[in-house]
Amino acid sequence: MIKNYHDFIAALLDAGFSMGGGNGGGMYSIVPWGWDESPPYDTPVRWHTGDPDTDPWEWRMRVLDERDDIAYGKVFFKKAGYITKHWYPYFFAARRGGKSFCDQYADGMISHFAKRIYDAVAEHGSLSLCGIKYVAGFGREDKSRFDTALTELQMKLFLTMCGRQAKISQRGEEYGWSSTVFCTVETFWPPEIFEKAANIGADEAATAIAERLLKLNPSAEEKKIVKLIKG
Repeated sequence: MIKNYHDFIAALLDAGFSMGGGNGGGMYSIVPWGWDESPPYDTPVRWHTGDPDTDPWEWRMRVLDERDDIAYGKVFFKKAGYITKHWYPYFFAARRGGKSFCDQYADGMISHFAKRIYDAVAEHGSLSLCGIKYVAGFGREDKSRFDTALTELQMKLFLTMCGRQAKISQRGEEYGWSSTVFCTVETFWPPEIFEKAANIGADEAATAIAERLLKLNPSAEEKKIVKLIKG
């Protein structure tokens, strides 16, 4: 029974991971109803009201602004989701398999467009969405390829969202919507996360995630479980 942000955080820390939107994709979502659906129980939680305590859209940024134990980004089925600090090493081990960015790029597992984005972010530590496009040289005509590559990097757990930044005009004034900021996962998490992941085999990690997911959703389909784990 999620009635506010604090309920959501408690449920997420207990679950370990969750789809970010109302559509759980047949997997698991702490808030299982979408912006155009009515909640299945009595709750003030509603999408896109702007209320930081009861709007799930606002929670994704509150998590990044206020906590250091939850990651948020496009990590499940190319859609947004949350992974807690406890479970991140398992997903990291399952998806990265001990390979660095250079390893995967050399093996042809990373696109050239994704490399341009990753190199720009890695060089600067963190960059806003607008900053990435500028530094990596993406124009308006590259929107589709840029969006695909950015999602690719999040799904493979190389980049993650880490906050937001106001847009600044040439006159030094803030304008429009804030721009999402990205950083490498190695910047986002402390070294202990990767040390733990290094001691977990890919198969062991996949088994642990699958078992946890089936506890959260006993009716989850096997093919979708594998896709959720492997990305």
